[in-house]
Amino acid sequence: MADTAVDGVPAVELELQDSPELVRLDSLLERFPAYLRGQRRLAENTVRIYLDDLGTFREFLRLRDLTLEGMDRQMLRGYLAWLATEARENGEGYARVSIARKLAALRSFYRFLVQEGMFKSSPVPSGRSFSVKLDKPLPPFLGQVETTRILDVPDESTLMGVRDRAILEVLYGCGVRLAEIQSIDLEHVNMDRREIRVRGKGSKERMVVFGQHAAEALQRYLEETRPQLVSGPEQGLFLNRYGGRLSRRSLEKLVKGYAIQAGAREDVHPHTLRHTFATHMLEGGADLRVIQELLGHSSPTTTQIYTHVTKQEALASYLSHHPRSVAGSRARADDGDDESAPDSEGEHG
Repeated sequence: MADTAVDGVPAVELELQDSPELVRLDSLLERFPAYLRGQRRLAENTVRIYLDDLGTFREFLRLRDLTLEGMDRQMLRGYLAWLATEARENGEGYARVSIARKLAALRSFYRFLVQEGMFKSSPVPSGRSFSVKLDKPLPPFLGQVETTRILDVPDESTLMGVRDRAILEVLYGCGVRLAEIQSIDLEHVNMDRREIRVRGKGSKERMVVFGQHAAEALQRYLEETRPQLVSGPEQGLFLNRYGGRLSRRSLEKLVKGYAIQAGAREDVHPHTLRHTFATHMLEGGADLRVIQELLGHSSPTTTQIYTHVTKQEALASYLSHHPRSVAGSRARADDGDDESAPDSEGEHG
């Protein structure tokens, strides 16, 4: 049967056409170079780089079905996380210097949109309050597609596959450290409340929670696999084929092996899934203090690395929003940005 047509256009062709939002964006991008040349007085090579960087932003909007008006800090963080993990055609992320450059291009574009009358002020924070840190490496983490591929690798028709799927789901679903998952005992797991008691750094205990996918994987492991592995009074949750508690080294090899099978990077470690858990929580809109509690960080400063921005953001947020901040009105009025244009010789991928 032929595909249904709309106004004489086959459905297949309609699916390939750009959405009205993308058509509008393309029209704005056509006018943007005149702004860069006339008001910013940027060199032609820099203008070209700006447009290329905004092409990446266009792809992000298309994939996530987002709009220009939807820009806020949460959307911006999601964009930065996507750039760092899976934005390139090979499924990998951009280098941080490239991400910083793309952020600079995005700021200029939204200042142009203000001039076009679309916004009263730019929703993209200035470089003084929100910037990519270039002096300290970001924790390695995975994109959502890459993470799903790894979780789906274990062969759940086998005992070890059922166990390994449960391990991967707990690492990603709970954000626990390698030492923490290795030391979990059977009695520490509460399936009814979907909680696990873990012992973190400094022997501090905390409760972590897990969702539906981890619950199903754990339930199957506890019912089908662990009873066939356990030997004697062993209380460890995750066991090796001989019935003893699984070692840290075995957990490391397990995660790395499945990452390689999934076509991910070869340096994936249990801690990578912990960082991925935190990054995806933040991208989904979770409060930083909730993430801090789930990760077991004693200081919020440690957790703040997952915002991928400078520590000045907290101060800027206070100055802008707290009703008792004397500087609040001044901060809101100061929409300027002294960030320089991207380096035309910088890394482009």
